[in-house]
Amino acid sequence: MDDDVLSEVLRPLWLTDVFHSTWKAGGQWGVEGHDDSCAIVHYMVDGGCVISFQDDSEPVSLNQGDLAVFPHGTAHTFAAETGAAVTPLSTLLPHCRPGRSEVVSVGSPPYTTRMLCASLRYCAIGEPVLYSALPRLIVIRQHFLRGESLLVRTLESLPSEIGRTAPGSRLVTLRAFETVFILSLRIAMEQLADESPALQALHHPGISKALTAIHGSYRTPWTVESLAREAGLSRSVFAQLFRELVGQPPMRHLTLRRLQEARRQLAETSVPLQEIARLIGYGSQVGFHLAFRKEYAMTPGEYRNRNRTGPAPVPVTS
Repeated sequence: MDDDVLSEVLRPLWLTDVFHSTWKAGGQWGVEGHDDSCAIVHYMVDGGCVISFQDDSEPVSLNQGDLAVFPHGTAHTFAAETGAAVTPLSTLLPHCRPGRSEVVSVGSPPYTTRMLCASLRYCAIGEPVLYSALPRLIVIRQHFLRGESLLVRTLESLPSEIGRTAPGSRLVTLRAFETVFILSLRIAMEQLADESPALQALHHPGISKALTAIHGSYRTPWTVESLAREAGLSRSVFAQLFRELVGQPPMRHLTLRRLQEARRQLAETSVPLQEIARLIGYGSQVGFHLAFRKEYAMTPGEYRNRNRTGPAPVPVTS
């Protein structure tokens, strides 16, 4: 089994499209964003800005060369300084259609701040089970980027690449931003683990092994005891630590991973329900049926029929 926890956790996640924009700002300026169902990336090419949220948390300063990732598209404001008057993002960018690119000027000349932004759209069915536990903002400072040559080269090449109209440019741009996104999470896992329990879970030598087992081999009839052995920890220590870092018990996490794969199979294939139950690790179709209905308030068959015309259901249990 592959021992790369980040690859296994992110394997179900696939980006479907990207909207990107180049921002030029000067003088006193501010932009107020909104919640969005996507991941957002801000890369400070020149100058800097201040990020703030709609609560009492401390503002975060971004400087030249810094990279900010918002895994959940959380609403935020970016501005020249704290307290600056803001303009709604929807006013500046009323049509953020995936696959498009825009150049936006805000404030007044001279434009000393330049920022590359992107909204990364992904399929909700493929959202990793642990993904929701990631922090709302991950900041990769310039000094962390220096040792990541692939990430630096990708960021440096993006401004020229996104302006091209050559064949395949849209796909190239999508894959470039996907690379930026995944490499950012890798740096966060390795360098910024203390900032988030979810990042600590990915970085912890024992819990990461259990996560790799759950996400990479979900068909295996795991128990708390066998996962604890995989992690090299006692059952009690493992169960407590897993819950503290991941935010849910190990068997609950395994169930959600299995059902995530079931949703993918139901949405994308015509594999019979009994076979899907076997493929995701259930000994019987009845057990699969009951677990799916408890989680999504509908049967697998109902979900398959509904998914042909509507979005994936939102879990009714936490």
